[in-house]
Amino acid sequence: MGACDFGVAALFTRKDSVYKTLGVDCWDIQRDARNWPGGSPVIAHPPCRAWGGLSHMAKPRPDEKDLALFAIAMVRKYGGVLEHPRASRLFPEYLPLPGTKDEYGGYSICVDQFWWGHKCRKRTLLYIVGCAEKDLPPVPLRFDAVAYIIGTSGRRRDGTRYTKKKEVTKREREATPVALARWLIDAASKCSGRGSHFHKNCV
Repeated sequence: MGACDFGVAALFTRKDSVYKTLGVDCWDIQRDARNWPGGSPVIAHPPCRAWGGLSHMAKPRPDEKDLALFAIAMVRKYGGVLEHPRASRLFPEYLPLPGTKDEYGGYSICVDQFWWGHKCRKRTLLYIVGCAEKDLPPVPLRFDAVAYIIGTSGRRRDGTRYTKKKEVTKREREATPVALARWLIDAASKCSGRGSHFHKNCV
């Protein structure tokens, strides 16, 4: 099946990604997103541990940091959305912070995955190319109490807990809520790349 047989490609997904149940062309570690042939808007979830606030404690693969730069290039070429944690150093080293745009017309918005059903408050930056902010799908908001927490957020430097909130599992922490996945698919499908004509060839 070629790239144009899908409306959207999801790059750097988990092996058990929810995208695989939603009709998306998924590229996990086995397929290797760097082999993606192009041709459609993308949702990119490049590994973040080499870019995060705790990167000095992480042990990424030698080539892992460059995957985010590859993802940026694909979003700029074909249009789409890149997702990374709010504290990622991709912003502003390589990507615009909310309220600004880059030369590709790309911009960023800050959202909370809790709004789409994540158990924890998980603030996230989305870099978007090819769709005006006013044309994005509606963003849900939630104001109810957060009952769960990501483990590292609920512990002091010595490892002791300072909150009684329950901790989520590693899989729950990393997985994209299905409602957010659908929102990202909808948003990416509205995007077109700056220099690509895929939208003319893939209808």
